[in-house]
Amino acid sequence: MKLIALDSSGLTASAAILEDDILLAEYTVNYKKTHSQTLLPMLDAVASMTELDLSAVDAVAVTAGPGSFTGLRIGSATAKGLGLALDIPVIEVPTLAALASNLWGASGLIAPIMDARRNQVYSGLYRFEGGRLITVRDQQALALTELIDELKALNPSDGVIFLGDGVPVSRDLLDRELPVPHSYAPAQSNRQRAASAAVLARRLYEEGRYVSADAHAPVYLRKSQAEREREKQLKTGEGPQDPFSQAARGQHGGT
Repeated sequence: MKLIALDSSGLTASAAILEDDILLAEYTVNYKKTHSQTLLPMLDAVASMTELDLSAVDAVAVTAGPGSFTGLRIGSATAKGLGLALDIPVIEVPTLAALASNLWGASGLIAPIMDARRNQVYSGLYRFEGGRLITVRDQQALALTELIDELKALNPSDGVIFLGDGVPVSRDLLDRELPVPHSYAPAQSNRQRAASAAVLARRLYEEGRYVSADAHAPVYLRKSQAEREREKQLKTGEGPQDPFSQAARGQHGGT
């Protein structure tokens, strides 16, 4: 099996090519560039370096959310375009499960956290059992204090490992309020990697868990600021009532 994997769910942009159990290439950048500038050139670079025959690609995988609304849209649009052009399915990989896969084989509870702003994080809870990633609690948006309370109640004897771009803004509170033994993933594994998404995507593909390119859509988990403002305007009677205004476009919106 050969697949292309993309991740633009956060500040990191990443593209990878996986063939069976071999990672042929991965290009990852975590710097001040917009994904619209980087993702396609990165994919083009790895495809060129590996002499990729696009007709041999079986599927395209993308981290479908949650994450940055704009980043998710760019990744999903790229995956959808590839899927339609190549007539291949799209594998929708949960962003936080892909992040947890960075720590393959780790003991302990894995808690990836992404900064969701508005005093919230996106988080899920995972662990490895029998060489497989197991979902303990599915990804959701919640306050960091709620996550801390949840981990206190679980009180895993083997501790918790945190990773993700939510760590820098959450670490002080975690260290102060969480009595459960915990640690933080090192730099090489604490951000999104398309290679991890690719490995998880292969398993999903083998389980028949993929969609047509037409049916693919990102998973945002919560409404965008534009949608919230639009709803507020409708409730108060203030602001434009044009249903085709920017705030009203789309089902999920962006940040």
